[in-house]
Amino acid sequence: MLPESIIKSLAAQLHQAEKQRVQLRHFSQAHPEMTIEDGYAIQREWVKLKQAEGRVIKGRKIGLTSRAMQQSSQIDEPDYAPLLDDMFFESGTDIPFDRFIAPRIEVELAFVLGKPLEGPGITIFDVLSATEYVTPALEIIDARIEQFDRDTKAPRKVFDTISDFAANAGIVPGGLPVRPDSIDLRWIGAMLYRNGVIEETGLAAGVLGHPATGCAWLANKIAPHGERLEAGNVVLGGSFTRPVNGSRGDVFQADYGKLGQISFRFV
Repeated sequence: MLPESIIKSLAAQLHQAEKQRVQLRHFSQAHPEMTIEDGYAIQREWVKLKQAEGRVIKGRKIGLTSRAMQQSSQIDEPDYAPLLDDMFFESGTDIPFDRFIAPRIEVELAFVLGKPLEGPGITIFDVLSATEYVTPALEIIDARIEQFDRDTKAPRKVFDTISDFAANAGIVPGGLPVRPDSIDLRWIGAMLYRNGVIEETGLAAGVLGHPATGCAWLANKIAPHGERLEAGNVVLGGSFTRPVNGSRGDVFQADYGKLGQISFRFV
């Protein structure tokens, strides 16, 4: 593990980078001994800084749920980060582009829990039983740490991404909420439009075979830290499309078929 002083310093750098909209170079470049555990330690310290400013944890996001993304990041499991209260945006609204540095959009399903989930031993059936409803959602991801090094063009490592809130920056829920037993969640599909052009399509089964799988993994993953998913938490289950770059003025719309649509505009 990195020394506590370094972990706190790196968390403070992320906090300022987000505020100033200036990207940092890879932590893993300056600290080649960095581990996944260090990444989560930095993430937790950053959460503390945000909570000290009044932010409240409203849920969690799960990332790197596709096999292709895991292979590209050289890991064999997803990652996670908290969803904070100021990350939620209403569908159909204008979202300030200046909230972000290099935003990209992903298509997901969000699980809203009616009961807590506490590992170990949580299964997808426990997740479905504890879920009050499932709703379409778009995730806005961002990079406070450069995706590619400005000089070497080397991609950031998973330790960097985990430190950086697993690239988490915003969530836009919308569409039609459904009970988890009223539809086969695996077959929920969506088309993602940018400025009227279809950029990505996908099926929810692309998330670990079933979108509830990630929620079960997360509940079990955080259990050793004395944490659990609480009733009322929103859990973003993982993207089933590739991320699409966003710029000021772009209008994004996701069509989930019978589950309705989500839209927003960067201004």
